[in-house]
Amino acid sequence: MTASKTLSVMVSAGEASGDAHAAHAIEALRDQAVQATCFGMGADALQKVGVELIVDCRDLAVIGIVDVLINYPRFMKRLALLRETMRQRMPDILVIVDYPDFNLKLAQTAKSLGIPVLFYISPKVWAWRAGRVERISKLVSHMAVLFPFEVEIYQQAGVPVTYVGNPVVADAVSAFTIQEARQHFNLQTDKPVVTLLPGSRTGEIMRNLPAMLATASIIARQVPDCQFLLPVAPTLSASFINETIGQSDIASLSVVTGDSRHAMRAADVALVASGTATLETAMVGTPLVVMYIINQINYAIMKRLIKIPDISLVNIVAGKRIVPEYVQHEATPEAMASDVLSLMHDDQRRQQMHTEFSRLKELMGDEGASTRVAELILQLTRPERVAVPV
Repeated sequence: MTASKTLSVMVSAGEASGDAHAAHAIEALRDQAVQATCFGMGADALQKVGVELIVDCRDLAVIGIVDVLINYPRFMKRLALLRETMRQRMPDILVIVDYPDFNLKLAQTAKSLGIPVLFYISPKVWAWRAGRVERISKLVSHMAVLFPFEVEIYQQAGVPVTYVGNPVVADAVSAFTIQEARQHFNLQTDKPVVTLLPGSRTGEIMRNLPAMLATASIIARQVPDCQFLLPVAPTLSASFINETIGQSDIASLSVVTGDSRHAMRAADVALVASGTATLETAMVGTPLVVMYIINQINYAIMKRLIKIPDISLVNIVAGKRIVPEYVQHEATPEAMASDVLSLMHDDQRRQQMHTEFSRLKELMGDEGASTRVAELILQLTRPERVAVPV
């Protein structure tokens, strides 16, 4: 690519967190005075930074083997559309963000066309399905990983890899104090707040939110002046959330859209579904309890495959359990409410958790992940393309 040519970037993000991280990377690319035409799959965040959405990922937000099988025809239809668009437009680079099973199929097409592939945010090969590294080595030009320990995994497989840092570190920085965050949501600043974060995908919400609401009901009975925040991903429809909330008896529950980090900041304690949000909550500095409920068949399969003792990124990165976890049958409203109430009232326990969060932030590295990803996009862009049989 010559300096005067407009860069053509195809990007594929399959869920809310990947959509946000991809959008930051595209912004960082344009901050470097790069003229770029961007298109692909994503949602609100990518659309807001000028990416043309060929596929809106909001209707692909499912989790687990069972959900994927049920929705397989829909996935393949979207994949076919993206593949055809790639063949027609021949972008200078394909940037895939997380969402590995879908995105690696797209990478296969890019490889056959001689289009370089940057894979931003590694699948959790260190936790389960380590065999995916071999497939990645055949299809991906470069890995941009979030955690230092992921570098060695790809180096051993001969995959070019760069540790870019974690965008959560920069994204979690808030100018808001706790009081200002509460005022932002029109909450009483002198009353306790618990934030519920049930996930960003439809299946996650269906399975985690009812248990969270039941937990909140117990807390509300014991702490009558407690206020509850429920931030929901913009990729989810309001009608779906309202239907899921149903007949909740929590009078002080506020539902907000797409403002999760301020909702984390406003809370005394957060009850969080396992995922990126656990790490974000810790970086904001809010004590948290982690929970996760999935389809029973998915759970049985994953229990046999997962190789590590903890499920939350907070505990995995820390290398030890620093926040409590409640998984599947352990995620009872009574047990979770007891732990949330303990964190609300036990100052020593809260302080210990804050100390661990500070150490975690040091492990996560500095800011600038999005800028490093933008630099990798430029490094990987070349005028020569050689089609490779796959």
